[in-house]
Amino acid sequence: MSINLEGLSAKELQALIAKANQRKKSLAKRKPIAAVRKKIVSLAKAEGYTVDELFGTARMVREKTGVPAKKTPGKKSSQKGTKVEPKYRNPADATQTWAGRGMPPKWLAAELARGRKLEDFAIAR
Repeated sequence: MSINLEGLSAKELQALIAKANQRKKSLAKRKPIAAVRKKIVSLAKAEGYTVDELFGTARMVREKTGVPAKKTPGKKSSQKGTKVEPKYRNPADATQTWAGRGMPPKWLAAELARGRKLEDFAIAR
């Protein structure tokens, strides 16, 4: 936040200072967030609940409170974990294959550096 002080009169500056001091006092009266979190967690625990049950989120619970936060389930990719058939195979070791996704394996990178072409390793379908 930036306030252009150059355009303010002495009366406006004094009002701004008073307002800022008032805000500063109200912030000073507040307890630290960590203390409030700890109090909420201990009260919930004493009543047999978790913060997640009460508020529907585990984000409030931090490691500082002594209660580890649970990961909230998010939207997962529909393709995550799907297997893709390999497209390339190492002729020297048939167990070494590559699906063509991500970085090529070391054996393939070494062969390509020697001047061979990617098509030389393609699996016939």
